[in-house]
Amino acid sequence: MSRQHYTFTSESVSEGHPDKVCDRISDAVLDAFLNEEPEARVACETFATTNRVVIGGEVGLSDQDKLHDYMGRIDRIARDCIKDIGYEQDKFHHETVEVTNLLHEQSAHIAQGVDAADDKDEGAGDQGIMFGYATMETPALMPAPIQYSHAILRRLAEVRKNGSEPALGPDAKSQLSVVYRDGKPVGVSSIVLSTQHLDEALSSNDIRAIVEPYIRETLPEGWLSAETEWHVNPTGKFVIGGPDGDAGLTGRKIIVDTYGGAAPHGGGAFSGKDPTKVDRSAAYAARYLAKNVVAAGMAERCTIQLSYAIGVSKPLSIYADAHGTGQISDAEIEQAVGQVMDLTPRGIRQHLELNKPIYQRTAAYGHFGRDPEADGGFSWERTDLADALKKAV
Repeated sequence: MSRQHYTFTSESVSEGHPDKVCDRISDAVLDAFLNEEPEARVACETFATTNRVVIGGEVGLSDQDKLHDYMGRIDRIARDCIKDIGYEQDKFHHETVEVTNLLHEQSAHIAQGVDAADDKDEGAGDQGIMFGYATMETPALMPAPIQYSHAILRRLAEVRKNGSEPALGPDAKSQLSVVYRDGKPVGVSSIVLSTQHLDEALSSNDIRAIVEPYIRETLPEGWLSAETEWHVNPTGKFVIGGPDGDAGLTGRKIIVDTYGGAAPHGGGAFSGKDPTKVDRSAAYAARYLAKNVVAAGMAERCTIQLSYAIGVSKPLSIYADAHGTGQISDAEIEQAVGQVMDLTPRGIRQHLELNKPIYQRTAAYGHFGRDPEADGGFSWERTDLADALKKAV
């Protein structure tokens, strides 16, 4: 039997965190190529440090002339991302940072494993395992600690960017320890919030006075009490932030990107990868399936695992775990999810409409637990498969 009384902690990082700057640039490059060609191949990695951004990896378009043209746009893409995030520091500024583009054409050996004369036989872009998870503990069917850690930082980014709180800087981290009673989240035992600030004279108490009202409005009513511990900028000043303070890399925040440690992770990062890469698309599909299982009332919690081999179209395995909360057996859930969705790489992309420039917006504040958008963004958060799942059992 699973534990019913415990405290669980998750963290989030803001769009200005060094690793998230890199995720943003990599996904912006991906969106640019997908905007040109929906079947573009992109595996883009970014490294950022003081006054320097280095972009590398593999890209592919069917028109080689367009490929060379797009290579010339990478510098502007990176600078636009840095500007939108808000970096205008002496040693990391969107106008003066040195951008090095080392992108090159996709390996023919990788392409031959993925491409196929018959679309149905298109293989996965790599081997690997992917997990999806959903739980009834929040309206978004996400674990509460990661969902509200994200929400706090999104709110602080909003008030920083709209001018309400000009003292805040782009780089920030949040961490929530959530108390569970009878398996349900009921309160917060501790809050950790570290945020960059632009005025060196501001103390930790000054920063808490700025951020506390936004934290209180973001968390559910009654979750904060006199016993809640607050740690706001616990080390004191936090003026130098972003890649000038700490180097960043694409794909280094995979737990922040997913379920905050509340569910397994297959190990593959998302940002900078086009949807032929099952690291990304199958992880989205697994979340979509798990969320629809819970939305259908088949379980209160659900984990879905998918596995793939490079060049092989169908998943090697489908695994479901309802954590003892299922209204049907785990085996029946596995059978149902395999029936209602084509889980080949192309089937996933078509069902979730993933060949669109919708990825830059995923680079911060989580890939899951977001609202589906009219242009296809966060399509994996829809619950439109619930009825089909019910009929399949």
